[in-house]
Amino acid sequence: MKSILKFCFFAVFLILNAPSYSFFSENEQPVVGPKKGSLVIVGGNMKSKKIISRFIELAGGKDAPIVVLPTLMKDGQKKDKYAEQLKAHGATNVTFLYTTDRELANSEEFVEPLKHAKGVFFGGGRQWRFVDNYQGTKVQKLVREVLDRGGVIGGTSAGASIQGDYLARGDTYGNEKIMGDHQVGFGYLKNVAIDQHVLARNRQFEMINLLEKHPQYLGIGIDENTAIVVIGDQFEVIGESYVLMYDQGSLWPKKVKKSKNLPKDKNLFYFLRAGDKYNLKERKVIK
Repeated sequence: MKSILKFCFFAVFLILNAPSYSFFSENEQPVVGPKKGSLVIVGGNMKSKKIISRFIELAGGKDAPIVVLPTLMKDGQKKDKYAEQLKAHGATNVTFLYTTDRELANSEEFVEPLKHAKGVFFGGGRQWRFVDNYQGTKVQKLVREVLDRGGVIGGTSAGASIQGDYLARGDTYGNEKIMGDHQVGFGYLKNVAIDQHVLARNRQFEMINLLEKHPQYLGIGIDENTAIVVIGDQFEVIGESYVLMYDQGSLWPKKVKKSKNLPKDKNLFYFLRAGDKYNLKERKVIK
């Protein structure tokens, strides 16, 4: 009887203290997406109420503390358009941070809003500026901690590409090159390269060039006013246009390739639309 009571006590103890234990094997943990929190990755020209509302919801609601990180601000600029956009959709606790001074980006006073943030949103512009301004600073560290404690990281255009492991269009001389002089993103999605404005700017074939040189990456192209919402190793498409997946054509059966006269596998991509879901680990559509 005593041994049974001891066993029951131990079982109850484990249940009550479950948050401090991991009941998942290493293989069951996300291998591409974030282990905690979520991502809202927008392909630019963000207008959809559904996208903005989803970001606010994942941050914890309209009163959740949100920090916006612009890529560039003019001297004396008092407002940021993405911060104002979030406020217009009901967010009441939005601040923005911007500096090109890496010493300031390491100061306690500057990063204070990030210590309490439940959501961070990267603005549009030139993604390499995020790297030059914040890579290796307290800003980058604390943004990651927002995700690690279950918050949300969002971004549009440049703020989409920065979330990948490979930094697409990170060239300081222009945004025409998909492979530029900055090639390392912040890596919220591992082994992934993210392009944006893909259909609006006729970029849909350029990811193929990147993957020919770096075949280890999964390519994701997101069109304007469209987003993927990532939780763990899965995402759902929301918004008005399409997401393009570049994964060596694994979705296409041989008979379809033959009937449609499709190119070689390495040159294939396919489209996902609102409501479609995708498994990043297995690289396949969830049916």
